[in-house]
Amino acid sequence: MPTKNKREWFETCLGQYLLEREQNYFDKAVADVFGYNAMQIGFPQYDFLRANRMPLQFCAGTEDGAAVLAAPDFLPIETNSIDLVLLPHILEFSSNPHQILREVQRVLMPEGHVIVSGFNPRSLWGVRGLFGLPEDTFPWRGNFIALPRLKDWLTLLDFEITRDRLCCYAPPFSQEKWLKRFTFMEAAGDRWWRFSGGVYFVTAVKRVHGMRVIKPEWKEVRARRRSMAPVAQKIKDAAQQNEPRRAARTKAEEGKN
Repeated sequence: MPTKNKREWFETCLGQYLLEREQNYFDKAVADVFGYNAMQIGFPQYDFLRANRMPLQFCAGTEDGAAVLAAPDFLPIETNSIDLVLLPHILEFSSNPHQILREVQRVLMPEGHVIVSGFNPRSLWGVRGLFGLPEDTFPWRGNFIALPRLKDWLTLLDFEITRDRLCCYAPPFSQEKWLKRFTFMEAAGDRWWRFSGGVYFVTAVKRVHGMRVIKPEWKEVRARRRSMAPVAQKIKDAAQQNEPRRAARTKAEEGKN
């Protein structure tokens, strides 16, 4: 599908409805992820990393505006070098989503984070794509991936799922007045029909088997030193008190000799 169609769709009221909720989620999700290097794959016109504080942030993809022009399934990135990767709606529009996840697993450092957003096929958004829409219409032309299936893929790649969330519970109306009438569904969605959100987010951490994270023990060392200080002082005081006795004993022994 031409990139132009994608950009035009995000300028519609439905696209803005989705974009607002995705940006809010990413802002909260990336704020507390720390490290040095963060990478967003795709959608260079939107800065989903803006709330993150890592010194190096960049976007990789095949679209104009990407800092690194590269296919997401073959990234020219060093292995174990990235602390955070964002995948906003990349997998469902790729012919090889497994390879993209393998590349993400490769470039991520141990304990690195990946955050994926995708369209939920088990929702009103997923159903709409079945009603005779043009094949090149974004986003309905995508191969939507079910949330449990995506979790299985990540688990097989030694990722640990740490968080998932859904949003966009209102039906995907193309007219703004109808979207506003159904905004009540957004507020109640997480409570009453959590798994029917049109969009999901998954956060996962790369785990490496057999690796033990070594944490600094400065606090423990300081605590041991503090606990030993009174004991050392007592020993020093006792030695000072016994010094006259040892001196007198030494003189007595010398007198006998």
